[in-house]
Parts: sequence; structure tokens; C-alpha cells
Amino acid sequence: MNALSPLGMVSETPSSNQFQTEEQKDYFVEKDGVKFAGTHLLLDFWGASNLTDPAHIDRALREAAETAGATILHGHFHHFSPNGGVSGVLVLAESHISIHTWPERDFASIDIFMCGACNPYMGLPALKEAFKPASINLSENRRGLIA
Repeated sequence: MNALSPLGMVSETPSSNQFQTEEQKDYFVEKDGVKFAGTHLLLDFWGASNLTDPAHIDRALREAAETAGATILHGHFHHFSPNGGVSGVLVLAESHISIHTWPERDFASIDIFMCGACNPYMGLPALKEAFKPASINLSENRRGLIA
């Protein structure tokens, strides 16, 4: 991972939810009689704060992922300038959480995709607390629907 360090902030701390299992699992979800790969939340945070600090953003996304029951595999966050936005991602065993911030517009775009037993909605309080948005636009998509 040292080769990635010059590109931005690389997180080497694995999730406390990380585990090994011999059993092959099906990570598709069944909810309301529908089977699908996972829940994909798209969030627009308007009037948000704390959008320029990669370490703060890393902590916020980690808390959201762990609260949702996800397993963090890797994180990478890039700060565009001393006062610019941040783009970053946590790669999860259950998929990912990504963020792109525009501090000049007090705006953050957050993408949460989780499969298996994870519940991405459980991570929302951590994100709201970290970025304190004045308003949130949220859309949910069920990915990989099985007819």
C-alpha cells in the first residue's frame, strides 16, 4: 500500500467486523418477497460542513460502515488542495461507500452499496452527525433484482 500513499490518504486499518469463514455464503438479500444483490443508497448532503478534512471523512465513513455491519477491507481518500474537496472510498467485503465533496458549495455526494446482512440505513446517523447537512436528498435502488 505504500505505493498508493503519494496519491492521497490510504487507510490500513481493517474493520473490527472482518472475519474468515469456510462456508460459502450467498450475499443476495431477500426483503418483502424480492431477492436482489444489495441496497444502493445515493445521498446528496446540502448545507453540509467538515468537507475538507480527509481524516475526518475517513472516520465518518468507517463509523457508518461498521454501524451498518459491514467489513472494511481498504480505504483511500484524496484531498484536492489545502482547502479543496475530498474524494474517497471504503472498499467493503459487502461492496463500498464513496464520497465526493464540494466545500465551496457545502455539498457532499455519498454512495453506499451493501449486500448481505448489512443495513446501509443504520450508517446514516453517523454521516448526519459528521457532516451536519441542512437537507438530504436520498434515493434507494435495489441492485441485481431477480425476476
